[in-house]
Amino acid sequence: MTRCRYWRLSTEELKKVTYDPKKVLVWEVKCARDDSGAHFAVFTYRNGTPWDYKEIKGIVFYYNMISRDEVNKISEFLKEKFGGEPKEKGERIFLVGSREIYSPDDIANLATEIGNKFETSVEISVELENFTPQEQEQSNFPSSKLLPIPGK
Repeated sequence: MTRCRYWRLSTEELKKVTYDPKKVLVWEVKCARDDSGAHFAVFTYRNGTPWDYKEIKGIVFYYNMISRDEVNKISEFLKEKFGGEPKEKGERIFLVGSREIYSPDDIANLATEIGNKFETSVEISVELENFTPQEQEQSNFPSSKLLPIPGK
């Protein structure tokens, strides 16, 4: 099994790539607020995000040093966009059963919308499995942003 992660992608870079969305394991849009460490990230694991001993399907976000008011605004924005039932655990908000996205255009458009709405910088990571070297070459992902994942 060939797994790899492309990280620190811009929305423009992601819009140029092509891949089979079924090969995405996880994507993340990280949003940095400022140099003080305030940030949040929106992500989805194809196989579900761990909650204790079970996996929950849907969009999730985590946050650090973000006000409760801002957390509520992010949660409302994502719920409007993807549906789901908000459930909180620590600094993570799960939108249980929400619609999931995996295409490069959908993820890039979400990142752009989040960046504009919440006035943050964004960077995107996408991890794929069974992504062959030939698919990597044809995908238009920037090779400088490839992080191979050792293993099987």
